[in-house]
Amino acid sequence: MNHNQEQIKEAAQFMKEHDRFLVLSHVNPDGDATGSALGVALILEKLGKTYIVINEGETPEKFSFLPRFELLRNLSQQPLDETFGAVIAVDCADESRMGDVRSLFASDAVLLNIDHHPTNDAFGTFNLIRTDAAATAEILYDVAVEAGVPFDKELALCIYTGLLTDTGGFRYSNTSPRVMEIAAQLLTYGVKPGEVAERCLEEITLAHVNILRRALQTLILTHQNQVASITVQPADFEEAGAQREDAGGLVNYCRNIEGVEVGITFIESEPGAIKVSMRARDRVDVAVIAKQFGGGGHAKAAGCTIRGEVADVQKRVWHAVGEALGVKEHE
Repeated sequence: MNHNQEQIKEAAQFMKEHDRFLVLSHVNPDGDATGSALGVALILEKLGKTYIVINEGETPEKFSFLPRFELLRNLSQQPLDETFGAVIAVDCADESRMGDVRSLFASDAVLLNIDHHPTNDAFGTFNLIRTDAAATAEILYDVAVEAGVPFDKELALCIYTGLLTDTGGFRYSNTSPRVMEIAAQLLTYGVKPGEVAERCLEEITLAHVNILRRALQTLILTHQNQVASITVQPADFEEAGAQREDAGGLVNYCRNIEGVEVGITFIESEPGAIKVSMRARDRVDVAVIAKQFGGGGHAKAAGCTIRGEVADVQKRVWHAVGEALGVKEHE
């Protein structure tokens, strides 16, 4: 049995040994985080366990088609007067990504950390980290098989959603033969791929269009046109009638420009807190850059939150990207 198999067996055993769980993913959850958290919930149900699924902040409404979505709690709006001895964190690149949910841990809590980010700092009591996996959902599939739980449409839908979103609709370079094999197997349980893609990747809100219109007006190219950046500030959200989640995916408009190596968005959804998202092609590992600022992610997709004035944050990030590219900002 190799190391990964041992970790998968350990994770399945963790779920069987305890009776009540706190299940969480990272702040500002995406499709993999949401699908994996709800997938864990379904596995626990099948094992006869009880659980609470919670995050710091809202989960995007576009994932409301997922089973048990209605059970997801927003800690900031639904405080919980309970502490938990068994915790499962999914898709959290490091401990800080759990946010204030950590206040719900009992003093002697044991934590199972399931993740695929290279920047994960192994913060769990038990760590199932596979950086070769395209998504946390890919790892969860193996845990479900090891736990011996029966697959059905609900569980398949959660795992498929995680795979679909973290591979960009099976278009990114992390789309491996293994990912496609799992996805094909999940379709046999009744998952409708066209419907999932429409909800997760195609359908956008009018507020997203409004914020996109404003964001593109800020588009600038630097570093010999190899870096494209856009900026969104609180006034933009207000005038567009948009929320933080409506700004999701804006960074791809930057990265997809011909000749651009790194796309960046600077999103100030609240004064003084700048969410930086980066997407890269081939030459730069943006996870290394994000880690310099307390963030993390993958080589081609990473992010961080930096406090300060927008102009100062831009200057710091552009300098770090320029160092990685070997090209100065104004060259």
